[in-house]
Amino acid sequence: MSLFVDVVKITCKAGDGGNGCVSFHREKFVQAGGPDGGDGGRGGDVVFVATNRMHTLMDFRYRRKFVAGTGEAGSSNRCKGKSGEDAVIEVPCGTVVRDAESGAVLLDLFRDGTRRVLLRGGNGGFGNMHFATPTRQAPNFAKPGEKTAPREVLLELKSIADVGLVGFPNVGKSTILSVVTAARPKIANYHFTTLQPNLGIVKLDDFSFAMADIPGLVEGASEGIGLGHDFLRHIERTRLLIHVVDISGSEGRDPLEDFDAIQNELKRYGGLADRPMLAAANKTDLGGAENLERLRKKLEGSGIPVFPVSAATGKGFGDLMRAAAAVLKELPPLEPFEEEAPEEIPPAEEPFAVSKEGELYTVTGRSIDHLIDSVNFGDEDSLNWFHRTLRKWGVIDALREAGAKEGDTVSVGGMEFDFIE
Repeated sequence: MSLFVDVVKITCKAGDGGNGCVSFHREKFVQAGGPDGGDGGRGGDVVFVATNRMHTLMDFRYRRKFVAGTGEAGSSNRCKGKSGEDAVIEVPCGTVVRDAESGAVLLDLFRDGTRRVLLRGGNGGFGNMHFATPTRQAPNFAKPGEKTAPREVLLELKSIADVGLVGFPNVGKSTILSVVTAARPKIANYHFTTLQPNLGIVKLDDFSFAMADIPGLVEGASEGIGLGHDFLRHIERTRLLIHVVDISGSEGRDPLEDFDAIQNELKRYGGLADRPMLAAANKTDLGGAENLERLRKKLEGSGIPVFPVSAATGKGFGDLMRAAAAVLKELPPLEPFEEEAPEEIPPAEEPFAVSKEGELYTVTGRSIDHLIDSVNFGDEDSLNWFHRTLRKWGVIDALREAGAKEGDTVSVGGMEFDFIE
């Protein structure tokens, strides 16, 4: 089984906020101390960090759930609870975080040391010291911490390389990588020897660039045939492509037909055929002079220069690498993918819904659930505050519009009440 993993789905959850505290000042010779319940601490964030110490998403095959710490509850003497610990998730450079449902790009972590917050922790609840008024001097209730919802995200690793080697299986891409870099990929004379992208560094005097051998491209790769659907994503980061063809036709295929087939797959997969490109006519040691002239004639005027090379003998790579370096120097630097802001946790005043089933009216919504948790139903002041809040948010008006009358049963957050104007 390959240890290279480049796509994985995980579940993340920011920490819940800590509950506010109900407390009253107690001190010798002080008979009526006021409320001094502190606020709850904020929940921890879910944070992604890019690191060049990792090269695969293998670690996430065995751990799929990441939960940040819950904020501590407030305490007496106006003491605020401690914030929850962040859930810090390290990923390889080049990892894209997508929403699992919509596919939207939430984060692009392509530079070492990049630290980004995906989910914010819930706010801590207010202690009872915030609810004291001249007419309500001893509030016996506090607010709970804000609850957060889990979120499924998809991690996609897209190799970070300046140059990508593309072409049919067994045309010599891995051998070329081993010749021009210090990389030592697995090489054998059968299709799909390379089952994962291999990276190496090409050094030319005072200039260097990263090169990747992208495996699995066959006709139909953009539709998932062969290994192409899994590995075409690794070309998206490259600024320059080197299209490798077996100019000798040693596999019994026409190198020009191979070239067209791969170009079509690159075009179907998001227009990758428009990427700056060089053509490497490999295996010239096995012949193919006629095919070489055909390829040059075919690409004449296309802006794609052809370089005859032989990975077996190491000939021709000086000109090819210098040409690649010259093109890279003229190209703009790598840019991250455009991100879409993740949905924020809805505020407490978010819209609610009123429904009727039989004689029962039901009020639902995250804000309603949060409000119910804030109420001390054994305290008259808290109940009055609850009713005023419902009226302030427009819940009473919405129930009246739905047909509720004095004395009808209303379910709010799972608790039933008599409707009172």
